[in-house]
Amino acid sequence: MLRLLILLLTTAKFGKLLLSAGSMLLTIWVYTTIYGLPFAAGFVGLLLVHEMGHYFAAQQRGLSVSLPAFIPFMGAFINLREQPHDSETEAYVAYAGPFTGTLGAFAVYFWGRHTDTDFWMALAYAGFVLNLFNLIPVSPLDGGRITQVLSPRIWLLGAPMLAIIFYYMPSPMLVLIGVLALPSLFAAWRYDPASPEAQAYRSIDPGMRFEYMVLYLGLVAVTALMAFHTHEGLAHR
Repeated sequence: MLRLLILLLTTAKFGKLLLSAGSMLLTIWVYTTIYGLPFAAGFVGLLLVHEMGHYFAAQQRGLSVSLPAFIPFMGAFINLREQPHDSETEAYVAYAGPFTGTLGAFAVYFWGRHTDTDFWMALAYAGFVLNLFNLIPVSPLDGGRITQVLSPRIWLLGAPMLAIIFYYMPSPMLVLIGVLALPSLFAAWRYDPASPEAQAYRSIDPGMRFEYMVLYLGLVAVTALMAFHTHEGLAHR
């Protein structure tokens, strides 16, 4: 009986790993049909680095979390089986994704500079843009989950940003994100910082709030500047 239980547990873990790896390979295959295998594999690799940042941060905070799952043209996500107990933990897990993802983009960027190869610079550009997009301050994007540690009302600033991006670059993905953001936007509109729920979830030291604000704005600035820099470098080659 014990052996059977161990076998079932092992099989379950293997199944989850297989599902994660299978969705990643499927996404690479779909992107390969459009961008070619090298760029597809590199881009999905950057997605993986981003999601593993979330994964390890969640584990560090003692949260039960799934391995990353990938969806072509939609990105990737991890599933938190238990939600954070406070706003700081939510911000910490959210910040880890674009932070590690930006480090991955920097690694590609420096390799591209070292080899003087357009391919690696283009991949680095995609990585910086990917993480910059995720920092838009509206839930369910990482930027929304980070900025909620300051105030959920900041999400009301992120919604127009999504609308502007959609105006210039219409995409079903942006429509889906907008739909998913609607409940959060209504919650932000009705947000009462004096309510018992808000006081319980958002009881955090002001100094830590300031720290997250600096970290967030700093990462936005870095990803934006590097996206612009790599784009200009490619344009002038």
